[in-house]
Amino acid sequence: MIFNLLFPRRCPICDEPVKLNIIRHKPSPLPPPLVGLICPACYPKISYLAEPTCLKCGKALSQAGENAAIEFCHDCAVRSHQFDRGLALFEYPCIAGSLSRFKYKGRQEYAEYYGAEIARILGKDILAMNPECLIPVPIHQKRLRSRGYNQATVLAKVISRHLGIPVADKLVARVHATAPLKNMNLEERQDSLKSAFNLMENDVKLGTVMIVDDIFTTGSTIDAIARELRLMGVNRIYFVALSIGKG
Repeated sequence: MIFNLLFPRRCPICDEPVKLNIIRHKPSPLPPPLVGLICPACYPKISYLAEPTCLKCGKALSQAGENAAIEFCHDCAVRSHQFDRGLALFEYPCIAGSLSRFKYKGRQEYAEYYGAEIARILGKDILAMNPECLIPVPIHQKRLRSRGYNQATVLAKVISRHLGIPVADKLVARVHATAPLKNMNLEERQDSLKSAFNLMENDVKLGTVMIVDDIFTTGSTIDAIARELRLMGVNRIYFVALSIGKG
């Protein structure tokens, strides 16, 4: 507590030092895991992914005028994936600025909030899938040296601490540097990611794993990793993403 008073954590939403309730002398409206991780005034600004969601990738399904029997988003209805199912916490637009600072501006501390929320809201679903380990999406060594950390690994370690699932951050490596995917279409992403990942262990004895990433858009990155895992005999492959794009 004294450390937080002297060196206050930055709020993942406003990026200002978190306003601690001990200073304001007011009861916190936040669930216990979030006290000190986000400003109480910023908490209502967050928009969480709401049901109904795609039973494959977890993207939100439009409720307006949509048949209630529809279970998959358009993307998953027209193409197959290498993973079994995915979960996500936020729809991407509401967390875009925060996520950019987390990835590119050194705000690793945001992971404490992100991971606590994933555990609080998605924890039961994650544990029900019985993953033997969490596999963070790797970044290339050149980018790791430049950035200083892999945001997916930082996030996975916080989730691991809350849910007790080990992190296997050395199992998959990104062996080819790829151009940023955000400006590519689906075909370009798939071409760019061909042979981008390798398993660093030849004898993988895992039945169920969960891949961890910061954002899910087309699923090309998760599919590329899942394909390698399938070749090594992994049967069930899930993912959890901090944020997810629209279908």
